[in-house]
Amino acid sequence: MKLGVLFTGGKDSCYALYKAREKHDVVCLISIISENKESFMFHTPNIEITDLQAKAIGLPLLKQVTKGEKEKELKDLEIAIENAVKKYKIEGIVTGAVESVYQATRVQKICNKLGLGCFNPLWKRNQEELLKEIVDEKFKVIISGVFAYPLDFQWLGKVIDKDMIERLIDLSHGKYEISPTGEGGEYESTVLDAPFFKKEIEIIDFEIVDMIDSGVYNIKGGLK
Repeated sequence: MKLGVLFTGGKDSCYALYKAREKHDVVCLISIISENKESFMFHTPNIEITDLQAKAIGLPLLKQVTKGEKEKELKDLEIAIENAVKKYKIEGIVTGAVESVYQATRVQKICNKLGLGCFNPLWKRNQEELLKEIVDEKFKVIISGVFAYPLDFQWLGKVIDKDMIERLIDLSHGKYEISPTGEGGEYESTVLDAPFFKKEIEIIDFEIVDMIDSGVYNIKGGLK
């Protein structure tokens, strides 16, 4: 089956792509570029890096800009998926949803309307096991946004490795109840390398935007 992946460049969409390719023909990536940095629906930190990631993967990327207005932004997502159907004849959509019912149900509704399959290969996976699996599979992932205490700017730009996973697990079991995979919006990630990347993303420069209750690690990248 020909599939398109809703692609943010973060760990979940990249790993969902990785799993989908095991059984299906992934023919394109679809990225939504939200002008609203606090979008309810879409990942925003380093979304521009999806251009480089698409080149590294060797797949075409369809981009759709949205103002990021709640619910209205779904129409822009529908337009992007319709474009993928017309251009690449996709028969289904892949998402990186793990726990977010808000996101999963809305994508499913669009797929139903367009007569497409909707695949969520990470859905309801144990979050601790999922993180460990991503690291074991040699994904190089950095934290590119933090949005919940006690995560602060010191986490930004750090590679998610086994030690960091243990720290996130500790926070998930403590009084803060942080979602290990960031499914509650606690943090966002950016993938620099993966088994199916032909080239690694190199961080040429970066800027940390440190706010009182959140922070973002904006990178300027190239291909190694």
